[in-house]
Amino acid sequence: MKHSFAILLKSPKFMIGAILFLLMLALVLIYPQINRKDPLEMIALAFQPPDAKLWLGSDNFGRDLFLELMYGIQTSIRVGLIAGVFATAIGLVIGLLAGYVGGLLDNILTAITNIFIVIPSFVILILISVSINSRSSLVTAIIIGITSWPWTARAVRAQTTSLRGRDHVHIAKISGHSTPKIIVFEILPYIASYVVMAFVLQTASGILSEASISMLGLGPYNTISLGIIMNWALVFEAPVAGAWWAFIPAALSIALITFSLYMMNTGMDEIFNPKIRS
Repeated sequence: MKHSFAILLKSPKFMIGAILFLLMLALVLIYPQINRKDPLEMIALAFQPPDAKLWLGSDNFGRDLFLELMYGIQTSIRVGLIAGVFATAIGLVIGLLAGYVGGLLDNILTAITNIFIVIPSFVILILISVSINSRSSLVTAIIIGITSWPWTARAVRAQTTSLRGRDHVHIAKISGHSTPKIIVFEILPYIASYVVMAFVLQTASGILSEASISMLGLGPYNTISLGIIMNWALVFEAPVAGAWWAFIPAALSIALITFSLYMMNTGMDEIFNPKIRS
């Protein structure tokens, strides 16, 4: 593990993505501790342009957009991370079981996975979001996570199927080790790097999904996220009013976060993928 991390530190793409992501994370965690004002407090006129006091101007409610943006990035990253954990965990469990056990269980789990792949996850996400009356950022993250696991499950199944015929797995079977023990100690370590890459991609996907449903008005209530900031700007016609500061910073933040995560994933892929490495 330490050796793999040392190799990653030599990857320019991974380092660019990691540094960018950590800088943004540090900014959104530190600034609200310095400026402890309520981000929902109305302190100016609607769509007031940026100035020395309001670095990104005000929104349609006359609130400090820069402070809103800090809280919005926090919420979006939190939603993405929680969604990434759920999606990766579900995909990992299903993929490992289907790939190692095989037979009828493999057929059933593969059929379920294919059904979720055929039906667009965004459609399922919208339907579930509409059917739930009370949506917090945690509930939204869980919904995103349970609708975006199929591709991880499919890839993990393929890798597990190729690993179950290895000598060390056969030796573990002969030694009388249980199926869970073989999966955890003989198969999982060989796909650990892919699991991390899948988590990074699922996190980026979760952030984009939250922004998409929040822009439609189906995101979490009583909080601020990047998608909600853009929803407010669209509902109150900020583009028509020429208030670019009400939506462009939020859109750029989404782009920067997802770009940094995709750069990290690309760097890891170049290191751990034997086909690319060769």
